[in-house]
Amino acid sequence: MPNHIPKISDAEWEVMKIIWARPNITANEIVEKLEYKQWSPKTIRTLIKRLVEKEALNYAQEGKQYTYYPLIEEAECIRLETQSFMKRIYGGALQPMLVHFLKNEKLSKRDIEELKSILEQKEE
Repeated sequence: MPNHIPKISDAEWEVMKIIWARPNITANEIVEKLEYKQWSPKTIRTLIKRLVEKEALNYAQEGKQYTYYPLIEEAECIRLETQSFMKRIYGGALQPMLVHFLKNEKLSKRDIEELKSILEQKEE
């Protein structure tokens, strides 16, 4: 695992999500899974190459085939992206973000109950 978490672009996140869900996947399989994006295979292979260069991915070669696997953990990337977002938009404060979210998003009864449960666990 690298000591740092590299900055990952939105397009690279799409590739990483596929690899986190299924490590040891080939480039052709990644291309297939991203067909809905209508990106060219060359574009996807460029994204994979960039992620290898950033040390977010590595690969194993078996004959002519390469399989890719993550070098960074999804949970850690999400945590760092969340912190970065909160610092940029809310000055690092959680409460204003939650208030904004709660006022502006439609929540189901189930969502509300789950949020209440999480808050109750935090109080304990």
